[in-house]
Amino acid sequence: MTTRHVEIRYPATEIDRKWQKRWENDGIYRVKDDDPRPKWYELTMYPYPSGDLHVGHWYVMAPADCHARFRRMQGYNVLHPMGFDAFGLPAENAAISRGIHPHQWTMDNIANMRRQFRSMGPMYDWKRELITCLPEYYRWNQWLFLQLYKKGLAYQAEAPVVWCPSCKTVLANEQVVNGRCERCDTPVTRRALRQWFFSITSYAEELLDFSGFTDWPEKILTMQRNWIGRSQGVEIAFDISHYGLEERELRTFTTRIDTIYGVTFMVLAPEHPLVEKLTAPDQRAVVQAYVEETQRQTEIERLSTEKEKTGIPLGAYAVNQLNGERVPLYIADYVLTTYGTGAVMGVPAHDQRDYEFAKKHGLPISTVIAPPDGAGAEDGRAFTEEGTMVNSGQFDCMASPNAVEAIADLVESKGWGHRAVSYRIRDWLISRQRYWGTPIPIVYCAACGTVPVPEDDLPVLLPPNAEFKPTGKSPLATNEEFVHTTCPSCGGEAHRETDTMDTFVDSSWYMFRFASPHYDKGPFDPALVEKWLPVDQYTGGAEHAVMHLLYARFFTKALRDMGLVKFDEPFLRLFNQGIIIAGGAKMSKSRGNVINPDDYVESLGADVVRTYLMFLGPWDQGGDWTDTGINGVARWMNRIWDLFQRDTEKLPENVQNAQALAQTRRKLHQTIEKVYNDLDRFKFNTAIAALMELSNHLARAWDQGEIDAPLWGECVEKFLVMLAPLAPHNAEELWERVGHPYSVHNQPFPKWDPTLAAEEMITLVVQVNGRLRDRLEVPASISESDAKELVLASPKVRPHTQNKTVKNLVYVPGRLVNIVVD
Repeated sequence: MTTRHVEIRYPATEIDRKWQKRWENDGIYRVKDDDPRPKWYELTMYPYPSGDLHVGHWYVMAPADCHARFRRMQGYNVLHPMGFDAFGLPAENAAISRGIHPHQWTMDNIANMRRQFRSMGPMYDWKRELITCLPEYYRWNQWLFLQLYKKGLAYQAEAPVVWCPSCKTVLANEQVVNGRCERCDTPVTRRALRQWFFSITSYAEELLDFSGFTDWPEKILTMQRNWIGRSQGVEIAFDISHYGLEERELRTFTTRIDTIYGVTFMVLAPEHPLVEKLTAPDQRAVVQAYVEETQRQTEIERLSTEKEKTGIPLGAYAVNQLNGERVPLYIADYVLTTYGTGAVMGVPAHDQRDYEFAKKHGLPISTVIAPPDGAGAEDGRAFTEEGTMVNSGQFDCMASPNAVEAIADLVESKGWGHRAVSYRIRDWLISRQRYWGTPIPIVYCAACGTVPVPEDDLPVLLPPNAEFKPTGKSPLATNEEFVHTTCPSCGGEAHRETDTMDTFVDSSWYMFRFASPHYDKGPFDPALVEKWLPVDQYTGGAEHAVMHLLYARFFTKALRDMGLVKFDEPFLRLFNQGIIIAGGAKMSKSRGNVINPDDYVESLGADVVRTYLMFLGPWDQGGDWTDTGINGVARWMNRIWDLFQRDTEKLPENVQNAQALAQTRRKLHQTIEKVYNDLDRFKFNTAIAALMELSNHLARAWDQGEIDAPLWGECVEKFLVMLAPLAPHNAEELWERVGHPYSVHNQPFPKWDPTLAAEEMITLVVQVNGRLRDRLEVPASISESDAKELVLASPKVRPHTQNKTVKNLVYVPGRLVNIVVD
């Protein structure tokens, strides 16, 4: 049930519009490249233009805007831009379902979201806006593709895709639900298509080096480290020459070469190219059925740890060259061709998954590493630790860590394999069989083969008249005018590549484009990129840890090696905000709990919404939106509005209570120090709490006649400057009303005097059973609980309380703590 909004006692929307118009007309937030102040580039992950901003968008943007404003008040020339990640599948789906062109749908949404962003009052310089679906931007996607192609970092290869036989189209993994097409509920399958890749694996080792960061969350580094998945081991060949095939060996990678003598089976991915060649005739039907069943599963489903491990024998074997034993071959859906070699060796005595597989299929379990206590696979569990080699030929009695090196030496000397480093990460498949994306700038000529489009002919434009009905090919493939072209090399007939680029390409370099968004001689102005980059502070969701953030790092390193940039990392600092929820669940249209901020802005004003989003909890942890909570912030804004417009002539000229004046001055300087440090560390909620405390203190001081006009004026002035990054409209309006010249947003953040901010100290006498045991210097404002905790921890008190029961603990505020023990 929606709570009735608090009535705002000031013209909130009128104030919002007044100052937004003034700031825009005056260009107060226009970023100047030649500004002499030190630069600070603060970037928030730009949004997809889905149609409407909900408070989840505000939760991402408003605190980031506050932090950027704070940096501006610290004396930086701040670049805090905004744009739209405007290509993507939802626009194409809208074209199919609503009969509207993706361009129109996207641009209409951008216009609406831009309007909503403006209502938030951010300090965006809209002249630097990026829209990635416009040729001005995607021309440079194509140019960068060509540079990667020249360096061998963009290439074509066959790769499996998810296919819906009913819709006759390739599906994204997100479009597959329980092995079925989300559009028509048909079971999906897989097929191989020739597609374009970026060679991110060429930088796998360097992407594991995080030393170029100033401050990134450890959880993001861990996620990237795990995604890249570096493993050191041995690639070893098993002999299959007895089948008379062109391929004479079956290769696998292992990190446990010390268990090689314990291999009792091997498992191939169902898609492995040798499966068909090695399958015995009497097994073909059952193997083919298993392969088809596997093709209906996503990789996530296949790798699930909760899924029962299944497998089918091929009726074939390979030979372990170290001991000459025949090793039966199986296929299983938990092995993928995209990881390692697509074949794994089964060592059931020393790997729990292999143990369970062997038990299920009645395969031998051979112990080759003995544990110290003699326990192992025969006791129901695989032994996976280090131990002593047994049943391992010449390596018996050797410590298994030593055997790793010794066996690797033997394998290399025999030519059976070699030491290797393997990575979990695969090259980035960028081909999309969609219309609404950047056309890949490649043509195919019967005489010349694959030919890149000349840079002078860019951009390759998306044709406005495309057919969006699913046909099994990219919509561009049916557009004759687009497809047919001439070869740039020989001038003969040729046809264009009809796939478009993954939209993550757009966001892999957009941070560079913001430095010179309308530059037309390259993707960015080198001088301005050198001035502004790398990004000093990046904010956004942790869900982008292993895609966008990794791709952006790859692009930066590749551009560095091309001499286009001079730094190694795109983002020096990263902060991940939490998720705002409503009714205990993440906001989503399907749940019906999405909250549109427009209604709240109209009734309460933008600053109440901004401030509430920053007050409801730590920004990195998220919080639960409630109308009760936002009403509390609205009441505080009302109190500030009334408080700071009081007639100062009603204040006493001479305040007799000098201690009260000192306490107010101390409270002011303590608040400045706390708000400064909290805003610096994204602790918006505690900064706002400190301002609330100060406003309450000032109200009491006024009511009790314990503040004079000069101190009141100083407190109001500094309060409004501290309020400005949080609530920019109200701070600007009150700043004007109390008589200060425009604009509060050009004021530096107040400085505090450490001496004035220091707590008043008192001496706390500590007694145990009436006898003096200690004297402690503590802040005068110490709470009872903190005082008791401090006293009980005192080294002079502990000997008199240890091993005794504290029967009573009496606290006399500001004077005494008396402990009574038995």
